[in-house]
Amino acid sequence: MLQRYKFINLWLAMAFVTVYFSLGSNLGNRAENIAAALRLLDGAMGCCYSALSRLIETEPMGFAGDTFLNGAVRYRIPRPEASAEVAGLALLDKVKAIERAIGREDIPEYDAAGRRVYHSRAIDIDILFYGNEQIQHERLVVPHPGIADRPFVMVPLRQIALPSLKKAFPEIFVAAEKCVAISTDSGRLSPTGLSGK
Repeated sequence: MLQRYKFINLWLAMAFVTVYFSLGSNLGNRAENIAAALRLLDGAMGCCYSALSRLIETEPMGFAGDTFLNGAVRYRIPRPEASAEVAGLALLDKVKAIERAIGREDIPEYDAAGRRVYHSRAIDIDILFYGNEQIQHERLVVPHPGIADRPFVMVPLRQIALPSLKKAFPEIFVAAEKCVAISTDSGRLSPTGLSGK
Protein backbone atom coordinates (compact mmCIF):
# COMPACT_ATOMS: atom_id res chain seq x y z
CA MET A 1 0.00 0.00 0.00
CA LEU A 2 2.87 2.40 0.81
CA GLN A 3 4.41 1.77 -2.63
CA ARG A 4 1.11 2.64 -4.29
CA TYR A 5 0.89 5.87 -2.26
CA LYS A 6 4.45 6.84 -3.31
CA PHE A 7 3.62 6.10 -6.96
CA ILE A 8 0.49 8.27 -6.83
CA ASN A 9 2.45 11.15 -5.26
CA LEU A 10 5.16 10.82 -7.91
CA TRP A 11 2.56 10.78 -10.69
CA LEU A 12 0.85 13.87 -9.26
CA ALA A 13 4.16 15.70 -9.03
CA MET A 14 4.91 14.88 -12.67
CA ALA A 15 1.38 15.66 -13.89
CA PHE A 16 1.27 19.20 -12.47
CA VAL A 17 3.60 22.18 -12.29
CA THR A 18 3.53 25.00 -9.76
CA VAL A 19 3.87 28.47 -11.27
CA TYR A 20 4.49 31.70 -9.36
CA PHE A 21 3.66 35.17 -10.66
CA SER A 22 4.25 38.65 -9.29
CA LEU A 23 1.58 41.30 -9.74
CA GLY A 24 2.01 45.07 -9.58
CA SER A 25 0.02 48.17 -10.44
CA ASN A 26 0.58 51.90 -9.93
CA LEU A 27 -1.90 53.45 -12.37
CA GLY A 28 -5.65 53.84 -12.03
CA ASN A 29 -7.55 51.68 -9.56
CA ARG A 30 -4.63 49.49 -8.50
CA ALA A 31 -6.69 47.00 -6.49
CA GLU A 32 -9.19 46.54 -9.34
CA ASN A 33 -6.34 46.13 -11.85
CA ILE A 34 -4.89 43.32 -9.73
CA ALA A 35 -8.34 41.75 -9.23
CA ALA A 36 -8.89 41.84 -13.00
CA ALA A 37 -5.48 40.26 -13.56
CA LEU A 38 -6.36 37.43 -11.15
CA ARG A 39 -9.68 36.78 -12.92
CA LEU A 40 -7.95 36.67 -16.30
CA LEU A 41 -5.11 34.51 -14.97
CA ASP A 42 -7.66 32.06 -13.53
CA GLY A 43 -9.23 31.83 -16.99
CA ALA A 44 -5.88 31.45 -18.75
CA MET A 45 -4.68 28.79 -16.28
CA GLY A 46 -8.00 26.93 -16.37
CA CYS A 47 -8.24 26.95 -12.57
CA CYS A 48 -8.40 29.23 -9.56
CA TYR A 49 -5.12 30.21 -7.97
CA SER A 50 -3.96 28.02 -5.08
CA ALA A 51 -2.41 30.83 -3.00
CA LEU A 52 -2.45 34.62 -2.98
CA SER A 53 -0.23 36.86 -0.86
CA ARG A 54 -1.35 39.96 0.93
CA LEU A 55 -1.03 43.09 -1.19
CA ILE A 56 1.61 45.59 -0.12
CA GLU A 57 2.32 49.17 -1.10
CA THR A 58 5.79 49.97 -2.43
CA GLU A 59 7.61 52.89 -3.92
CA PRO A 60 8.66 52.60 -7.58
CA MET A 61 12.14 51.18 -8.05
CA GLY A 62 14.31 52.79 -10.71
CA PHE A 63 11.87 55.52 -11.77
CA ALA A 64 9.62 58.25 -10.36
CA GLY A 65 5.92 57.48 -10.18
CA ASP A 66 2.96 56.74 -7.97
CA THR A 67 3.04 54.07 -5.27
CA PHE A 68 2.64 50.46 -6.41
CA LEU A 69 0.34 47.81 -5.06
CA ASN A 70 2.23 44.49 -5.27
CA GLY A 71 1.46 40.85 -4.61
CA ALA A 72 2.28 37.30 -5.63
CA VAL A 73 0.10 34.41 -6.71
CA ARG A 74 0.66 30.66 -7.05
CA TYR A 75 -1.05 28.26 -9.46
CA ARG A 76 -0.87 24.49 -9.76
CA ILE A 77 -1.58 23.68 -13.39
CA PRO A 78 -1.41 20.57 -15.57
CA ARG A 79 2.12 20.06 -16.88
CA PRO A 80 2.10 20.35 -20.69
CA GLU A 81 3.86 17.70 -22.75
CA ALA A 82 6.02 20.45 -24.25
CA SER A 83 9.41 21.36 -22.82
CA ALA A 84 9.55 23.86 -19.97
CA GLU A 85 10.87 26.50 -22.37
CA VAL A 86 8.06 26.04 -24.90
CA ALA A 87 5.44 25.89 -22.13
CA GLY A 88 6.96 28.95 -20.43
CA LEU A 89 6.89 30.97 -23.65
CA ALA A 90 3.24 30.01 -24.21
CA LEU A 91 2.53 31.15 -20.65
CA LEU A 92 4.37 34.42 -21.30
CA ASP A 93 2.18 35.07 -24.35
CA LYS A 94 -0.92 34.60 -22.17
CA VAL A 95 0.48 36.97 -19.53
CA LYS A 96 1.25 39.65 -22.12
CA ALA A 97 -2.29 39.33 -23.54
CA ILE A 98 -3.71 39.80 -20.02
CA GLU A 99 -1.56 42.89 -19.46
CA ARG A 100 -2.80 44.39 -22.75
CA ALA A 101 -6.43 43.55 -21.86
CA ILE A 102 -6.06 45.53 -18.61
CA GLY A 103 -4.55 48.50 -20.44
CA ARG A 104 -0.79 48.08 -20.45
CA GLU A 105 0.48 49.60 -23.66
CA ASP A 106 4.13 50.33 -23.07
CA ILE A 107 6.74 48.92 -25.39
CA PRO A 108 10.01 47.92 -23.70
CA GLU A 109 12.44 50.83 -23.76
CA TYR A 110 16.20 50.78 -23.14
CA ASP A 111 18.77 53.47 -22.35
CA ALA A 112 22.06 54.00 -24.21
CA ALA A 113 23.78 51.42 -21.96
CA GLY A 114 21.15 48.79 -22.82
CA ARG A 115 19.41 48.90 -19.42
CA ARG A 116 15.65 48.64 -19.30
CA VAL A 117 13.81 51.92 -18.67
CA TYR A 118 10.70 51.46 -16.52
CA HIS A 119 7.51 53.52 -16.40
CA SER A 120 4.24 53.54 -14.45
CA ARG A 121 1.79 50.84 -15.54
CA ALA A 122 -1.75 49.68 -14.96
CA ILE A 123 -0.52 46.11 -14.48
CA ASP A 124 2.74 44.24 -14.46
CA ILE A 125 2.72 40.44 -14.32
CA ASP A 126 5.99 38.53 -14.19
CA ILE A 127 6.57 34.78 -14.27
CA LEU A 128 8.81 34.24 -11.26
CA PHE A 129 9.12 30.45 -11.22
CA TYR A 130 7.92 27.60 -13.42
CA GLY A 131 8.20 24.59 -11.13
CA ASN A 132 11.86 23.98 -10.37
CA GLU A 133 12.81 24.62 -13.99
CA GLN A 134 15.39 27.07 -15.26
CA ILE A 135 14.58 28.74 -18.58
CA GLN A 136 17.08 30.82 -20.55
CA HIS A 137 15.48 32.37 -23.63
CA GLU A 138 15.78 35.85 -25.13
CA ARG A 139 12.11 36.47 -24.24
CA LEU A 140 11.96 34.68 -20.89
CA VAL A 141 14.36 33.96 -18.04
CA VAL A 142 13.10 31.82 -15.14
CA PRO A 143 13.66 32.16 -12.25
CA HIS A 144 12.94 35.81 -12.98
CA PRO A 145 16.26 37.69 -12.85
CA GLY A 146 17.02 39.95 -9.92
CA ILE A 147 14.07 38.97 -7.74
CA ALA A 148 16.24 38.41 -4.67
CA ASP A 149 17.07 42.14 -4.79
CA ARG A 150 13.45 43.22 -5.15
CA PRO A 151 11.62 43.34 -1.83
CA PHE A 152 8.38 44.25 -3.62
CA VAL A 153 8.54 40.77 -5.15
CA MET A 154 10.12 38.78 -2.32
CA VAL A 155 7.92 39.92 0.58
CA PRO A 156 4.71 38.68 -1.11
CA LEU A 157 6.45 35.65 -2.63
CA ARG A 158 7.76 34.43 0.73
CA GLN A 159 4.17 34.42 2.02
CA ILE A 160 3.10 31.81 -0.55
CA ALA A 161 6.31 29.96 -1.48
CA LEU A 162 6.14 26.24 -0.86
CA PRO A 163 9.06 24.64 1.03
CA SER A 164 9.95 22.74 -2.15
CA LEU A 165 10.58 26.04 -3.97
CA LYS A 166 12.75 27.38 -1.16
CA LYS A 167 14.70 24.12 -1.20
CA ALA A 168 15.16 24.21 -4.99
CA PHE A 169 16.37 27.84 -5.03
CA PRO A 170 17.93 28.53 -1.61
CA GLU A 171 20.31 31.16 -3.00
CA ILE A 172 17.35 33.38 -3.96
CA PHE A 173 15.58 33.11 -0.63
CA VAL A 174 18.76 33.52 1.46
CA ALA A 175 19.86 36.57 -0.55
CA ALA A 176 16.37 38.09 -0.25
CA GLU A 177 16.64 38.12 3.55
CA LYS A 178 19.27 40.85 3.26
CA CYS A 179 17.25 43.23 1.08
CA VAL A 180 13.86 43.19 2.77
CA ALA A 181 12.96 46.03 5.11
CA ILE A 182 9.52 47.21 6.15
CA SER A 183 8.90 50.73 7.33
CA THR A 184 7.70 50.73 10.92
CA ASP A 185 6.27 54.20 10.33
CA SER A 186 3.91 53.54 7.43
CA GLY A 187 3.82 49.78 6.90
CA ARG A 188 4.97 50.40 3.34
CA LEU A 189 7.81 48.43 1.92
CA SER A 190 10.80 50.35 0.68
CA PRO A 191 12.77 48.76 -2.19
CA THR A 192 15.92 50.55 -1.01
CA GLY A 193 15.79 49.03 2.46
CA LEU A 194 14.96 52.47 3.91
CA SER A 195 11.68 53.60 5.35
CA GLY A 196 8.91 54.34 2.89
CA LYS A 197 6.91 57.58 2.84
